Amino acid sequence: MGSIGNSQQPEHDVLVIGAGLSGCYSLYRMRELGLKSKCIEAGTAVGGTWYWNRYPGARFDSESYSYGFSWSPEVLAEWNWTEHFAPQYETEKYLNFICDKFNLREDIQFNTRIQSAKFLDDERRMWEVTDTSGNVYTSRFLITAMGVLSNPTLPNVPGVSHYKGEAFHTARWPKDHVSFEGKRVGIIGTGATAIQAIPEIAKNVGHLTVFQRTPNWAIPLHNAKISPEEMADIRAGYPEMFEKLQKTRMCFIHDSNPDSIWEASPEQREELWEHLYAQPGFGMWLSNYKEILVDHKANDLVSEFVAKKIRQRVKDPETAELLIPKNHGFGTRRVPMETSYYEAYNRPNVRLVDLHSTPIERITEKGLRTKSVKEGVEGEEYDFDMLIYATGFDAVTGAFDAIDFIGTDGKKLKEKWEEGPKTYLGMTLKAMPNMFMVSHLPSTTADNSLGLTANIWLYQIMGPHQAYGNIPRSIEFAVDWVSNCIEHLHKNGLTRIEAREEGVKQWTEHVHQISEGFLSNEIDSWMTGVNKNVAGRQKRIVARYNGSAVEFRQRCRDVAARGYDSFDLA
Repeated sequence: MGSIGNSQQPEHDVLVIGAGLSGCYSLYRMRELGLKSKCIEAGTAVGGTWYWNRYPGARFDSESYSYGFSWSPEVLAEWNWTEHFAPQYETEKYLNFICDKFNLREDIQFNTRIQSAKFLDDERRMWEVTDTSGNVYTSRFLITAMGVLSNPTLPNVPGVSHYKGEAFHTARWPKDHVSFEGKRVGIIGTGATAIQAIPEIAKNVGHLTVFQRTPNWAIPLHNAKISPEEMADIRAGYPEMFEKLQKTRMCFIHDSNPDSIWEASPEQREELWEHLYAQPGFGMWLSNYKEILVDHKANDLVSEFVAKKIRQRVKDPETAELLIPKNHGFGTRRVPMETSYYEAYNRPNVRLVDLHSTPIERITEKGLRTKSVKEGVEGEEYDFDMLIYATGFDAVTGAFDAIDFIGTDGKKLKEKWEEGPKTYLGMTLKAMPNMFMVSHLPSTTADNSLGLTANIWLYQIMGPHQAYGNIPRSIEFAVDWVSNCIEHLHKNGLTRIEAREEGVKQWTEHVHQISEGFLSNEIDSWMTGVNKNVAGRQKRIVARYNGSAVEFRQRCRDVAARGYDSFDLA
């Protein structure tokens, strides 16, 4: 395709920030277009989410074969998944396999963290990107693929730096083996990461104390190995499966259910729920009655069913009640998938501490100290050999806040988004020409009372205000849309594209309108922009596109079909 530019050439045609799934595919497509491209990655290897998050029990909770990329027939023919819900190390291996096959590493620079990105004047029409070592890179176009859950946070309590034992954040888990054998371990947070990690840690730990502020609804994963014969059948069915994934609301194999809960008898409801609860994957959440996410009474019914299951699985009634959410209904936050999570609390070496009644006062040199909310009742001192922070991220806009993005108006993106993100198509911004957002966001379930957010990798928002759902399906669409746009610019001798104020206003209003009526908007969570652990993150916002992926893609395709006439082009 040849290099893009005018007389003042940038060093690169395209810079990509981040070498996770979206970054690697972006690099592949830019190279396919013949553009001089470079990918900059903070880690020491590719993988993104699957590079950083290697905590015990980390795995898919969307079906492996529906998660993999569809754009390479060779990869589909050669790669074998070993489990229906692949563990972290297998997914990391999968992305390395892709990078090896297409020689992507030769254009990836590792161990480099970006500090700032500034669009230079209209005469030069390029981005100037600076890393934390002071090195400067210039590029005509900038693609942000750094992952919107890439800025981990610690609990908002004093003394975190005082602890002298082993301490790990789940999002920065070491590559070397971590032994729990015979140790006293404390874990803060019971979001989705902790829900995966706790059963694994409990198997070998001397004693595990779980500190929970806000419980989360969780349902069984029902994972299983994939035999060679079954993998052959899956491979033969890829065409039909990928076609189906393009038609479902969130691009999963679990389709929506048009049935009404009010037209079913109590016995029929119970039968459906028992069936869904026993199935692998997200059927209980995604294929349930159509009213459960918009009708309080319907949600109360399904929530009581799942609460009943928790009571059946946890032997101690008091512990069971602590594990049942009281401040939000089933599915109004992202639902974690678990394997023997509730049974872990039946072990004699596992204790659950309710932070509602005894919140953490401070982290100490030996562990932590709690205080009681009841007058005259003492808190408790805990000594640990190891502390684990399953305390998540400054989500959605936080990853963008970590880099000083400065546009043509001289303002930082962080300032522009103080009242919530404003985008056009979730991929472009006003006053940020030639910048595209394809950052993938693996979802979390949050315990935001202490900023205790924990992550589990199912679905994402590509950038704020993009459709959420199955990660690679959304990545493929967003990256292909951006690639086609850049190709169109080149063919027409254009070197600048910028979202218009009118388009940003209309798109943001559209995103807000289609979110109306969802019960999830009444809940504090990362999906509504709330994180009590981060200053300025106490106000609810609309951070995601609540319409279907099918509708989102069609709107974006319409813009492309009109020659991108809703943008300012030059």
